[in-house]
Amino acid sequence: MPAEYLPIATIIIIATGFSFLVVLIGHLFGPREPSERKQAPYESGMQPYGTAQRRMRVQYYLIAVLFILFDIEIVFLLPWAVILRDLGISGLVEMGIFLAVLVAGLVYAWAKGALEWE
Repeated sequence: MPAEYLPIATIIIIATGFSFLVVLIGHLFGPREPSERKQAPYESGMQPYGTAQRRMRVQYYLIAVLFILFDIEIVFLLPWAVILRDLGISGLVEMGIFLAVLVAGLVYAWAKGALEWE
């Protein structure tokens, strides 16, 4: 194992050990007196209405996936912008193709009504 990775491995081992220790202490010394009131569902200090198993619309998941997609686009854009001068015209063309594909996806999602919130 290279010596450069030894501090990272040490931190990971210490963090993992500490995590297990904290969970173990909570399990050993934590309260264990469940009552009916403690087992009841809680919703902002009010009595909950409906079941906890109500179905979510697919649109919530679709918007979450679109958010992640365009968030990842930003992750790729920032490093590219930093080294744009070193890449030259080929880097500009490649990023233009990448952005064109993403914009085409956005236009398709918009045309299908995926961004409409009802």
